[in-house]
Amino acid sequence: MRFILTAALIMAAGMAHAQSFSAELGPPWDGVKVPDGQQCRLFDGNGATPMIILQGLPESTAQMRVEFNDKSYAPLADNGGHGVIGFQVSGPNAVLPSVPGMTADLPTGVAVLSAARSSGQYASAGYLPPCSGGRGNRYMADVIALDGSGAELARVPVELGRY
Repeated sequence: MRFILTAALIMAAGMAHAQSFSAELGPPWDGVKVPDGQQCRLFDGNGATPMIILQGLPESTAQMRVEFNDKSYAPLADNGGHGVIGFQVSGPNAVLPSVPGMTADLPTGVAVLSAARSSGQYASAGYLPPCSGGRGNRYMADVIALDGSGAELARVPVELGRY
């Protein structure tokens, strides 16, 4: 009993220091359905990451890490299975621009931190756009604020939609 109470107090104390921010998708993404054309080339798309509008970033945020995942396909469901993209930011608010999929050639201030874990015909040098063939897979992004040393400050899950 004593251990459980101590653990609960430690968890409650940690929650008091937890930081958060808001993340909203820019058009044409609505978080319900992956927009037409934003799927991978194998399914006649030319997908790019969604624009993400951020507000209330923790004070020492220097970079955003966005991990893209297909929650319906276990091998690519977590930790950036569809790729991890880094964006340099400053200030309490930022807009993460849409960047092309299937490439590591990205604009200044944006970089592939980890290529998609897909292989074969699904292989990508960076972000792999939704590529389930329209089977209704659920796509999400974990948007993570990092300080200058790369330590995580806050994390917000964002629903991208189904394809």
